Amino acid sequence: MIVLIVDGYNMIGAWPELKKFRDKDLAQARDLLVDMMAEYQSYTDDRVIIVFDAYHVRGIANKEKNHKVEVIYTRENETADERIEKLAGELNDVRTKVYVATSDYAEQRTIFGQGAFRKSARELYIEVKNIEKRIKQDVDSHKQVEYKPKIPIKKEVLDVFEKWRRGDK
Repeated sequence: MIVLIVDGYNMIGAWPELKKFRDKDLAQARDLLVDMMAEYQSYTDDRVIIVFDAYHVRGIANKEKNHKVEVIYTRENETADERIEKLAGELNDVRTKVYVATSDYAEQRTIFGQGAFRKSARELYIEVKNIEKRIKQDVDSHKQVEYKPKIPIKKEVLDVFEKWRRGDK
């Protein structure tokens, strides 16, 4: 199993689509990140955990599931880095490969020490964009598949059947 732990505000500060919302509507930036990671999760089938720092917010500790993505808001006086380090240590075992998505160099060094791997914000962004392209290509290719009946039928007869199906006279 692969687990991807994402430093939420680190991605918001690094990804172009999210950066533009950062100062105006942080909640919208968080929601967009969760949506993007939900699409990533559904395509890769990796377990995705996004951690948001609530260090200065009193009593907000919270864990929720949005789509299949786990979203964690740290508790008061706990940084996202502390929670990420704790999660990386708890989840890393023989059957699980843990990746931490952050561009925080100090955080990367700490998670390396726990046996986890890292993805920079840029690497994850490129991966997410590539997955979005593949999904679009898959959808486009499904749209181009033309139905062919097992019994060859002339176009004129098919047109009559289609009119009947639609209720046209």
